[in-house]
This record gives sequence, structure tokens and C-alpha cells, in this order.
Amino acid sequence: MLHAVLRFRRWLVLAAVLLAFAGAALAGGPAAQAAEQRLVVYTYDSFAAGPAQAIKEGFEALYPDVEVVFLAPGSAGETLARIIAELHAGGSDADVFIGISDTQLPRAIDQGVFMKLDRSLLPNLAKVPAHLDFDETGHVVPFDHGYVTIIYDSRVLSEDELPRTLEDLTDPRFRGRLIAIDPRTSSVGHAFLMWTIAEYGDPGYLEFWERLAPNLLTVTGGWSAAYSQYEAGEAPMMVSYSTDTAAGVYYAGSAHSRILTPQGQAYQQIEAVGIVSGTGVPELAHRFVDYVLSEEVQSLIPTTNWMFPVNAETPLPDFFAEYAVVPENPVRLDARLIEENEQRWLREWARLITGLR
Repeated sequence: MLHAVLRFRRWLVLAAVLLAFAGAALAGGPAAQAAEQRLVVYTYDSFAAGPAQAIKEGFEALYPDVEVVFLAPGSAGETLARIIAELHAGGSDADVFIGISDTQLPRAIDQGVFMKLDRSLLPNLAKVPAHLDFDETGHVVPFDHGYVTIIYDSRVLSEDELPRTLEDLTDPRFRGRLIAIDPRTSSVGHAFLMWTIAEYGDPGYLEFWERLAPNLLTVTGGWSAAYSQYEAGEAPMMVSYSTDTAAGVYYAGSAHSRILTPQGQAYQQIEAVGIVSGTGVPELAHRFVDYVLSEEVQSLIPTTNWMFPVNAETPLPDFFAEYAVVPENPVRLDARLIEENEQRWLREWARLITGLR
């Protein structure tokens, strides 16, 4: 069962985090002394349980005098909050942050999280299509992308019962049948909120969420908690990714989780990697960022992080190409609009949901 596999992956997350902190505690030991340089990479929990170990081993093989330590404080939003708090306290342990989404970047830029990149040190960036290279400020580069939408359990909901639009999700027949994710702590939840703003405008998005609230079983803090409840059968729909059917086929040989793209839409999420301000190893950090864009790492993305690679020369596995859905009409909000309004939107959303539940 995919649920059992994901429980095991969450155990791996905990193990990865504990091992990383153990490595930090032993930084002065014999193993650490053998490495001339140490690179600390902050990421989110499912990335730590996915491609992180292979990336660590691959980079250390290229640079034997380097030790790579991954730390995963939680979801992408929680990891960003951790770095901001550390920087405000005098400096972060992080050299690199991999996993910030495009919708979260304005906050990170405002808080001075990233240094500007020297793109001349990133030759693999030339293999990334220009439309994915979204950061005009030059602080981060994309490393994967995907689409946030609604998934549903086809064993519970028939084709005739499915919502065809976002507005259909507010229909009383779906009362308590959707699991959402908090946009303040999760990049997935954040992307879905941005989608509703793109669809309904401001303040129309609040009116939509007010109509939607009775149909929410819960609002979880992150994707893993939401998926656990979804796979346990607590609700037949959740906010998730358009690659979830591919993941089900890969892990469990099951395609019962299907993808909805209302009116051909889903919110395009681009995840990025950047070098954290104040790093003591900027040259090494640039080498790592470039390595993340290489075909070696990009080939890991579809079956370990369940996103699409950004390196155009990276082939997709056949089953992934078959089951991972690319929407006809992907949705994205302008980054400047997000930068100007994000904190207010999050406050208004939280105030509404707290008041209704």
C-alpha cells in the first residue's frame, strides 16, 4: 500500500533529520576533520526522505574533501521560517536552501534570506528553459516544477460525481470530503491559495473560502499529514500534486488516486534553490547549486520528489510520462502581486478559517 510506503518514508525523514543533527553535533570528530569543507543544506521533510541522500553521495563523490549535511526542519514553509529566525538571531547554519517555492520567494527576498547568485558559475542553468527561470532578482534558480490541484479516490467518487470547477468544490454534496493544507506552513497549501486568488480575485477569494469551509474535513499543517488522512479514507479528496497517480503506480501498482484539473487548470509551482546569506562557502555552494541542475540529479526528481525536472535534457520515465498530468491551462500569479499582498492574504485567510471552524 502506498500509505504504508509513505509511513516508511516519513520514518526516513525523521532518521535523516536525526542523522543530520548528529552530524552537526560531531562536526569536530575524526570524520568531520577528514573533510576540508562542510556544506549545510536546509530542505523540507519529503525532500530529505527522497533524493537528498543520493545527492549527498553524488556530490561528495565529485568532491571527496566535502561533507554535505542535509537538515529538514519540516515543510518548506517551516524551513523558510527557521532560516529567517536564525538570520534574525545573528546567522543561519544553512549554506543552501533547496525547496522554496516561487510563491514563497517574495517573503524570502524581503527577509534577506538569499545572496545573489553568480550565474557564470552555473553552466547547467543553460539547460533550463527561460519560462521556468522565474526569479528576475537573481537570488534563486529553479530545480523542479509541478502542478498543485485536487486528487480524488476513484474507489469512492465516480466520474459523474466529480467537481468540474473550483466552485463545484463548494457544493453541499462534498461536505467534509476535502482535505486542505495550511498556506502559512506548506508550499502546497500556499499554491492552492494563490490559485483561488487568481480565480476569484481579491477579496473574492475570501468569499470562495467561506463557501468552501463546510466541505473541508480539516486543514493540515503539511502535505504528509494530509496524505496520511486521505489514504486512511477519512476524505476522498485532497489538495495535492498532479503526479500523485504516477506515484501510486510506482509504489503500489495502483491508480486509484486520480487527478482533477478543473476547467483544465492546476497551479504551476516552481521550486527553487538558492545560497543563504552569510554562507562561509559561497564558491562551494555555487558548485552544489549547479550540480542540482545536472542531468545526474535531475533524473532523480520524477521518482524521488515526484515533480518534473527543469533540465530540458533529462528524459522522463515512461510510466511517469503516462500518468503525471500536465494541465491544459496552468495558473500562476504574478510574483510582484504576491510580494505586495501575500502577508495580508495569509492573515485574512487565517482569520476567516479560524472564525469559521
